[in-house]
Amino acid sequence: MFFYLSKIFSLVIQPINLIGILVAAALVALLLGRRRFTTFSLAGGLLVVALSTWTSLGALMLHPLEDRFARPNPPPEQVAGIIVLGGGFEGAVNLARGGYELNASGDRFVEAAVLARRYPAARVVVTGGSGALALEGEADGDTAPRLLIGLGVEAERLVLENKSRNTYENALFTKEMLNPKPAETWLLVTSAFHMPRSMGLFRKAGFDVVAWPTDYRTAGNETVGLTQDNFTDSLQNTTIAIREWTGLIAYRVTGRTDALLPGPELPVR
Repeated sequence: MFFYLSKIFSLVIQPINLIGILVAAALVALLLGRRRFTTFSLAGGLLVVALSTWTSLGALMLHPLEDRFARPNPPPEQVAGIIVLGGGFEGAVNLARGGYELNASGDRFVEAAVLARRYPAARVVVTGGSGALALEGEADGDTAPRLLIGLGVEAERLVLENKSRNTYENALFTKEMLNPKPAETWLLVTSAFHMPRSMGLFRKAGFDVVAWPTDYRTAGNETVGLTQDNFTDSLQNTTIAIREWTGLIAYRVTGRTDALLPGPELPVR
């Protein structure tokens, strides 16, 4: 139930969908002769457009997420495995065409291949099924071998988990599948903005991983005011930020994490 509710709520609060809802409400109100409600709905839609597209709101909301975890410096000398969260492939396209088309979060798989060369003895774990609510797509755990093997990662090093639908299940299924030992070091590779929620969920599952963020969406030096990016990216940044902050709140309220904004410091057990 949580999975379906989270997907539906995430769709509703996305700026582009919220604009559509407000415009539709304005049209209904206009037909019913409710001029005040019509004006209110249209003004609300315009405000959402202005803030999410023409200002730096999205980037500013992403800053505390992307800056929360940094890559370890110096990096670990030995690593047992590299865990890559799904979400970097165009699942529907790959299901239809059989390739490995990447989306804006695809850098995580390139980074995984780089890390695999740095740590030749480490296992490379890809965790991620198809988390789409309606659109059918190929699971990242099924697509990833085609790309990673093509980039030089040996097939026998790959560990694939293709059943999880969200990050909560990523953490649970991966911990169960790997059964990591306390002395082992495991790297977690995912988007920088998604790292706080991911780290909180893996810690809650009893799997203490080392954050290795990638897929940065901002430069980190954006200031309050008009957008310093193109309008399309600004809208996408706002959408991602709202979805991620909503996820952090939802997981904290439901007890799936121990902190609203998990940080580099390990929780007291």
